[in-house]
Amino acid sequence: MWVSLDDGRVLGVPLAWFPRLLLASPEQRLAYELSAGGIHWDGLDEDISVAGLIAGRGDRTINRPAA
Repeated sequence: MWVSLDDGRVLGVPLAWFPRLLLASPEQRLAYELSAGGIHWDGLDEDISVAGLIAGRGDRTINRPAA
């Protein structure tokens, strides 16, 4: 996934970081909304913050160790 920021930077992150996006159809991936803080896919229940992308963080809800 490529994300272009207002300051001219372009971030490339693997979809594998976001399993819901990886498994989604192309149409579902295109159904996103932008906000000041990030990207939201209502139909996929996925939110990605710009701060998280810059920090190199993927989806932290998948593959968590058992408590």
